Amino acid sequence: MTTFKLNTGDELPSVGLGMWKVDPDIIPNLVQEAVKAGYRHFDNACDYGNELQVGEGLQAAYDAGLCQREDLWLTSKLWNTFHKPEDVREGCVKSLLDLQTDYLDLYLIHFPIALEYVPIETRYPPGWFLDPDATDPKMHPINVPIRETWEAMQELVKDGLVKNIGVCNFNVSLIRDLLSYAEIPPAVLQVELHPHLTQEKLLRFCQEQGIAVTGFSPFGASSYVPIGMATEAESLLGDATIAEIAKNHDRSPAQILLRWGIQRGTAVIPKTSKVERLAENLSLFDFELSTDDMNTINDLNRHRRYNDPGDFCEAAFNTFFPIYE
Repeated sequence: MTTFKLNTGDELPSVGLGMWKVDPDIIPNLVQEAVKAGYRHFDNACDYGNELQVGEGLQAAYDAGLCQREDLWLTSKLWNTFHKPEDVREGCVKSLLDLQTDYLDLYLIHFPIALEYVPIETRYPPGWFLDPDATDPKMHPINVPIRETWEAMQELVKDGLVKNIGVCNFNVSLIRDLLSYAEIPPAVLQVELHPHLTQEKLLRFCQEQGIAVTGFSPFGASSYVPIGMATEAESLLGDATIAEIAKNHDRSPAQILLRWGIQRGTAVIPKTSKVERLAENLSLFDFELSTDDMNTINDLNRHRRYNDPGDFCEAAFNTFFPIYE
């Protein structure tokens, strides 16, 4: 396993297990099997609705002597309803309790979207609606400057609850503004990255600013087909170009896509619900893609964003809320 050094000096494992859309019922066993396979990086979030089960799996791994807490890198994310400064700590502490840990290695602002607070005792995870049972349920955006949220995030670091802080789904302009006032600059940006959305300018900007990048949805459309946000025809796992490169290296298309991400200098967090896929997605460090391979894959770029609030918020949550142009 390779790592990327952060601006804090900490080392981010280059491959993690993404927990988005993983069935809570299988997670305790999946986490234990992932630890056995060599995973040390687990990417979580309040909104995924399965941190409690991840915590159970991690505790079972500790009890079985498979690893210790300090061997692992645990990431979680501040949900949209906890953006008010007075609510940031509550969101973090809930994730700590569910993951059964005293600290997070990385805590990210999940979206540059602030929504009305929903008490944990009312509903958790809070989701996107203020009241899902309303006659015409909608999102309830509120005006909270990112600066105020970030200042509360910095307090989590100072108090030892979090080692590193960063952002998700931010563009260059938002990051540039954040850097203008941040006492603790973001250590990591997590964004959608795959050969259909290569985001070269954003990646270059972060590299020049010393911000590490993690790419989510490294397989592109695959996670979005079951929820109607992509079509099978868009699948990178079935792309002829990727298949040809995979054949030349005697690897799977998934391994080629993940290796491409790592060679670009980004961490990757593939999701799988299948134990047999765990080792495959981690077996990326005994081969390299050639310059020609990398360029060929780069040329697949379509600027195709699958995870776009400007689309899914209106379709699923009755609220038009674009954050990208």
